[in-house]
Amino acid sequence: MPKPRHDAATAAVRHAAEKAAASFPALMIEAERIAQTVSAGFHGRRRAGPGETFWQHRPYAFGDSVSAIDWRQSARIADRLYVRQNEWEASAAVWIWRDASRSLNYTSSASRPTKRRRADILATALAILLSQAGERVGILNEGAPRPFHGRSAPVRFLEALEINHFDDQASNPPIAPISYGARLVVLSDFFTDIETLQSAIDIYAGNGASGVLVQVIDPAEEDFPFRGRTEFRDVEGTERRLFGDASSVATDYRTRFQAHRETLTGIAKRLGWTFIAHRTDRPPQTALLALYAALSNLSDQKQ
Repeated sequence: MPKPRHDAATAAVRHAAEKAAASFPALMIEAERIAQTVSAGFHGRRRAGPGETFWQHRPYAFGDSVSAIDWRQSARIADRLYVRQNEWEASAAVWIWRDASRSLNYTSSASRPTKRRRADILATALAILLSQAGERVGILNEGAPRPFHGRSAPVRFLEALEINHFDDQASNPPIAPISYGARLVVLSDFFTDIETLQSAIDIYAGNGASGVLVQVIDPAEEDFPFRGRTEFRDVEGTERRLFGDASSVATDYRTRFQAHRETLTGIAKRLGWTFIAHRTDRPPQTALLALYAALSNLSDQKQ
């Protein structure tokens, strides 16, 4: 019996599917390792509220429920009742948006990850930390997004992240119907129209959202180490520019890059948000630690 024939299109689809399936567990494993490293540096929020983790005892006060009294602790001290307080563990939604454009599909060295890979690692590791803290986490997208929660949340989050999908029209966060007071994390290189970005952030902030802007860049994009005859190509299009000596524009480039970053910092500061800059030649743990701390501070401010 002759073997069935597979055309080139079928083979291409199979290859893409196998590639996507292979990259999924590798990314999750790396994200879990990074999350565990950062998690070791946090020991709870130390805030009184509903939860199962004991924090401290305090004297009984008028209005406290009798069921909150710790009779064993109270028996140790005459004439005084004590209430058992647990740490605050209320579930809150955190929405994460990662730039899907090909602008992030860049690295200046084969020894470093692309900006897209690093952004995906940070997003997934953050989802792991948040789910471990009992929080809900979701992908910010158009329509009516739903947050994930529980032990399966990181896997479901990574599936929704679509790590092998690119969309050059999605270089700015969409306007999605999320609840008042939500927290947002925006991961991008922010090489996009600033006015469009600012408009989206303003809308969310106007609806009571707080958040963090995380700029993920390749070191070459900040340092501009190029010299001599160099051709630059647009990763999102066909535009090319050839310089006889790239170093001749280095000073102007760095000035504009710094001005661009100051604009991003200003947008975040004006709204009470946090701006974090991260280079792919730096350990991802540093950015994740700063990001998780920023989210914790935002949560504290809302209490």
